[in-house]
Amino acid sequence: MKIVFMGTPDFAVPCLNSLIKDGNEIVGVFTQPDKPKGRGYTMTPPPIKVLALENNIKVYQPSSLKDEQILEILKGLAPEMIVVVAYGKILTKEIIDLPEYGCVNIHASLLPQYRGAAPIQQAVLDGCKVTGITAQCMDIGIDTGDILMKAETEIGENETADELHDRLSEMGAELIVKVVHAAADGTLAREKQDESKATHVGKLTKDMSVIDFTGSAAHIHNQVRGLNSWPSATAVLNGKKIKIHRTLLAEGKGEPGSVISLNPLIVACGEGALEITELQPEGKKRMDSKSFVNGLHITDAGSLRFS
Repeated sequence: MKIVFMGTPDFAVPCLNSLIKDGNEIVGVFTQPDKPKGRGYTMTPPPIKVLALENNIKVYQPSSLKDEQILEILKGLAPEMIVVVAYGKILTKEIIDLPEYGCVNIHASLLPQYRGAAPIQQAVLDGCKVTGITAQCMDIGIDTGDILMKAETEIGENETADELHDRLSEMGAELIVKVVHAAADGTLAREKQDESKATHVGKLTKDMSVIDFTGSAAHIHNQVRGLNSWPSATAVLNGKKIKIHRTLLAEGKGEPGSVISLNPLIVACGEGALEITELQPEGKKRMDSKSFVNGLHITDAGSLRFS
């Protein structure tokens, strides 16, 4: 099938790769402009651009899709389907209506739940046991189009948002190939979303990072997992901010925030307790909790308290 692919970050890479390996004709790739990164602010291409150029696919990086010239370029490419995966730009109605088989979006939730910007992280933050991938036929709304296919997966008790992100990206890669085959075979069915079950999520912010140890251990554990690796859950110890990267639910009780064990490092919460297994003191690299405690040179757990 002749496909235009629109995507930008790592999450989109497996989808484009699977479409290429499946033998589809990728007539063009649209992605975000290169951006400066690192201390030297080196102009860096999006991951999708790198993959496209490796496969000799023409890359387009418009600052906006509203330009009439972009529509003319797409008409010239004459795609039978446009596949959109974490592109980061709004498609106009004229673009959505252009291809024969429509614009198909791969979204990292089981729509209509978790429409919006951060569905993977929010599902973990909310302590969901199950999530998945949805292929939807795009319309002018935000993740409101008809559902084409879904794939479900369980979320592990200690799985982080980053780990789930990688698994869902691979699931999306499998699903989009199935969608393309069904479209070509004439067997692709559409299902309206149930608006009464719709939920929406916004972007992650640093304001979400601060841990409140008066909350339950389960809630904090989900916060740590959901904000891994950005913006990361944070706490304060001895006046210094610490990023908490990994935790486990643990046994124990005490004043919220108080350290009740050094080996392993366990902190009491408002309900239950939490073992901190990986953390990052301000100005230092990530480390396991044993290395962190050894560096403190203390033997009394009662002398430590997180806030």
